[in-house]
Amino acid sequence: MLDKNKPEPGWRFQGSGFESMHDTLTAEFGGFDAAPTTALRDFRWRADLRSNGLMTLVSGHYRGEWDLRSNSDTPEMLSIALPRMGALNARLGQTTIEGFPGRITFTNNCEAERFFVRGDLNVHDVVFLDWSLVSQTVAALIDKPFSGSLDLRPILDTATREGQVIDMLLQTVIDGMRHGGPLLQSPLAMAHLAQALTDLLARNVPHRFSYLLDQTPSLIAPRHIHRAVEFMRTYIDKPITMGMVAADAGISVRALENGFRAFKDTTPAAYLRGIRLEAARSDLSDPLNDRSVKEICLKWGFFHFGRFSATYRMAYGESPSDTKRRAALEQPLSRV
Repeated sequence: MLDKNKPEPGWRFQGSGFESMHDTLTAEFGGFDAAPTTALRDFRWRADLRSNGLMTLVSGHYRGEWDLRSNSDTPEMLSIALPRMGALNARLGQTTIEGFPGRITFTNNCEAERFFVRGDLNVHDVVFLDWSLVSQTVAALIDKPFSGSLDLRPILDTATREGQVIDMLLQTVIDGMRHGGPLLQSPLAMAHLAQALTDLLARNVPHRFSYLLDQTPSLIAPRHIHRAVEFMRTYIDKPITMGMVAADAGISVRALENGFRAFKDTTPAAYLRGIRLEAARSDLSDPLNDRSVKEICLKWGFFHFGRFSATYRMAYGESPSDTKRRAALEQPLSRV
């Protein structure tokens, strides 16, 4: 339960007035209109809001029902809502999308006429993806630009296979961002997860261009793969996406994927992770590098330390700490 007299650790914002909530969230998130649905005598709220531009997380606890809608100051984003308690509904034309626990809902926030926060206690997480990333990803996958609505199917049951996979990735994003989590310290990991999530949605949640994904693009030449590898190595320390790699190589994302499978026996995203793993090993092996293992891990886009350690051990037969320790022992020799 929310206790207005007891601060909750970890939450960036909290209060007991509706206007203070609206003013706080609009200052952090961007403009939107909001109003309580009934006279609120004891409205209480707390929220955590984190963003890196491409991806924004809003986690909220609200005691009291209210409505909201976008206005001219609201940035266009894909709203991915995971209600935990109560309901988070949206109105699209004559259709009301009902969001409640066990469902993931998808809405272009500028296309929805209104959102409804319902329940005596409403708890939800909403991940927002920048709409330009969504449109660019879909355009790259279908190998042509598009305009107008994407008509993404608005509801996904978390009990389905697709729902379970998408829910797992969303939980990784939420756990990594909420309360100042480690994901916020790694722009590379943030860019990778934002692209992975957008790509997963474009491929697995039906939309008006889904039928084009079944068309097989023609195989590309090895020179395109060489160009893509050069681009990855040049910008290895930047938050690049597969769309950027494909554009530099002069091909579509789907053609890039097919080419890497044909000539490298892997995916372009896995290849990029591999060369970043090599870069992390180089840093760990440098006796003059005084960064901690965790700092090196985050630098190269690996925000989940346990998974990084397992991948590293599988690739090199030792843990990251072992490599760092061995480099430290060799330090005096390196200065001779």
